[in-house]
Amino acid sequence: QVQLVESGGGLVQAGGSLRLSCAASGRTFSRYAMGWFRQAPGKEREFVAAINWNGRTTYADSVKGRFTISRDNAKNTVYLQMNSLNPEDTAVYYCAADTDHLVIATPPTSPSEYDDWGQGTKITVSS
Repeated sequence: QVQLVESGGGLVQAGGSLRLSCAASGRTFSRYAMGWFRQAPGKEREFVAAINWNGRTTYADSVKGRFTISRDNAKNTVYLQMNSLNPEDTAVYYCAADTDHLVIATPPTSPSEYDDWGQGTKITVSS
């Protein structure tokens, strides 16, 4: 089991930026996909972005062009750079690891395909 710890959440004004980090434990970080999801109050958890073992990325349409996911395998860390934030981005953001499938070509976008989850970090975007 991989332990994931998110950081970087907080309060930001609309149009602002934040960068989330997610540090993972374990020795095989470089071989599995990582994803970011979010859950707003009263809504289901939704996909935000994902990155596979060698840097291939995919994004939800709602964040494409504004958010960037990246990873530093030397630091066992995945990042989510969020620009041009708007109030609709307000949510708890979770990082997740697909540790059951190593070295896959396409990073998964469904929460059910991820095996380990962080505790979440809250982002509030004020208008």
